[in-house]
Amino acid sequence: MRGWFYILMTMLFMLAGASPGMAESAPAPGAIHLPMRLVAESATPAAGGTVTLAIVATPDKGWHGYWKNGGDAGLPTEAHWTLPKGVTASELRYPVPGRLKIAGLMNYVYERPFALLVELNVPAGLARGTPLPVTVKLDYLVCTDTICVPESQTLSTRLTVGDGAVEPAARAQFDRWRAALPRPLGGDGVIETRGKDVRIAVPLPASVAVKDAYFFPDRSGVIDHAAPQVLSRKGDQLILAMPAAAVPTAGPVSGVLSIGEGQGLSFAAKPGAVAQAGGEADTGAGAVVLAFLGAVLGGLLLNIMPCVFPILSLKALSLAKGGADERHARTEALAYTAGVVLVCVGLGVILLALRAGGQSAGWAFQLQDPRVIGVLLLLVAAIAFNLAGLFELPTPAFAGRSGAMGSFATGALAAFVATPCSGPFMAGALGAALVLPAAAALAVFAGLGIGIALPFIAIGFIPALRRRLPKPGMWMVRLRHILSVPMFATALALAWILGQEAGVTGMTLGLAAALLASLGFWWTGLRQHGGKGHAGWPAIAALVLAVGIVVTVRPAAAVAKATADTAFTEARLDDLRRQNRPVFAYFTADWCLSCKVNEAAAIERSSVRDAFARNKVAVLVGDWTDGDPVLGRFIERHNRAGVPLYLYYAPGTKEPRVLPQVLTPSMLEGLGA
Repeated sequence: MRGWFYILMTMLFMLAGASPGMAESAPAPGAIHLPMRLVAESATPAAGGTVTLAIVATPDKGWHGYWKNGGDAGLPTEAHWTLPKGVTASELRYPVPGRLKIAGLMNYVYERPFALLVELNVPAGLARGTPLPVTVKLDYLVCTDTICVPESQTLSTRLTVGDGAVEPAARAQFDRWRAALPRPLGGDGVIETRGKDVRIAVPLPASVAVKDAYFFPDRSGVIDHAAPQVLSRKGDQLILAMPAAAVPTAGPVSGVLSIGEGQGLSFAAKPGAVAQAGGEADTGAGAVVLAFLGAVLGGLLLNIMPCVFPILSLKALSLAKGGADERHARTEALAYTAGVVLVCVGLGVILLALRAGGQSAGWAFQLQDPRVIGVLLLLVAAIAFNLAGLFELPTPAFAGRSGAMGSFATGALAAFVATPCSGPFMAGALGAALVLPAAAALAVFAGLGIGIALPFIAIGFIPALRRRLPKPGMWMVRLRHILSVPMFATALALAWILGQEAGVTGMTLGLAAALLASLGFWWTGLRQHGGKGHAGWPAIAALVLAVGIVVTVRPAAAVAKATADTAFTEARLDDLRRQNRPVFAYFTADWCLSCKVNEAAAIERSSVRDAFARNKVAVLVGDWTDGDPVLGRFIERHNRAGVPLYLYYAPGTKEPRVLPQVLTPSMLEGLGA
């Protein structure tokens, strides 16, 4: 009902601009809250060519404009052009939008400055100096969280037929605007509507890391915009599952897949069958029970992972060491369970809140931030050095300490440290939780915690199991040292993950912070062994400094995978052609499945490499993973909207031969022969 209320209020405010009764809520008459300007990349476009125009919009603070599909309550921008005879304008090209959920309605919006791009086609045969006056009338909707108003602006610019030259500053600015546009995927997806659910399969290599994946359909009537979208992977397919629109329409659909950090891929999806994948679930009672049981089993199996097993082992052996009675053992088991379940449910609450706010976060969402990885690295390193005997943790602590508070803290620690680990049954159970009602979803997260705590519950409540525990002795010290090995291995794995997210510099900072913390642990251990007071201060000071280091780590920028000799540049291409060398240039991206298939099946074959060497064919690689605008312009000049693009430049020829998008080894082996 709140959604209908929002729509009703929007319509009332759209009609109330001149109403005295609405004077306090309505904006001032004639006020523009989304000012726009019209900018041309070149003021002197060439006859027979094209010129790009940008409609640059800057929302006032608290206001937002809309994508071409506004979502549940927005409207697209309408452009009405007045152009010279023979000049035509393309459709508006929109950057990847953001999401804004208001009163249960999902809106696809721009809350920051953005630019809509359009191509003007200039007819051939026009003489230089011919004036080209351009005017566009724009009608659009602009809103805050509480009010929407329609606005209209008329923008003009005057171009002159010339040589098509582009100033470097204008080129750089338009390149930044082009970088915000979604990149063509180069392959078709599949969409299947089954009852009240929609599944969309997108061809995307499994090696492509995707953050905050979200599908923006080009039109309404496909999906429930406000519902969460569940992401899963099945080989080289990315599968999104979501509820269908209230009155879904059949047929193909196109849209944009957001893959994080303002990047997106545009593609079309044709009707077909989409295979069921992990992470998809229905919302019936049976699904809730299965998801809960799957979470319990997945949590139970986490206990054998190197990040949890040492903590569980030492906590269990603490009961044997202390000779706990029945009541004490049960108290510790319940306290440990409470700590585990509280952390799992707490992470689940944060996760559901993020998704309710429009983000497509998943389990271990916090691990997408390299700073969290850095803190976990310090925590695991501290546990490992403690197990190795470098220093002792003060009470309450996890390593063999008794008492309800110590057990609770141990359980909380075990659950938090377990987040980087993943085991069987977890993906399906936690993926199902994301499409269940909130109460059922939290029950699934609690089931994960119960599964993690289950072994210790059994030890605490079954005396026969406790009696089977070996009696205390020096072997416990040796076992503790042995258990430090998997914790060190976990720290190493975290350092590797940090390197993947933040590059070599980030990993170096993380290792430096761990080294600094370990020096503090060592100093504390010396003071403890010497019986000195306040022995923990060196470790605390070192940890504070180490945390200060890891919080400075930021995600690494994307790097090209081609070497300096093979990376494509037009200067390098021209140089090779002046040498009369045959050149094979190919343009690829990590997210392009057909590119990867061609590379594995043809380009990277040893027979092809030998043939290129024999025929002296130079190879240039254009990596368009990050949407490099320079490569984008080059690709567009060859009448392609995206990758893959394969070009062969024979010696002495002016134009390249465009090779098919499906390559074979024999096709490439014949080049240059």
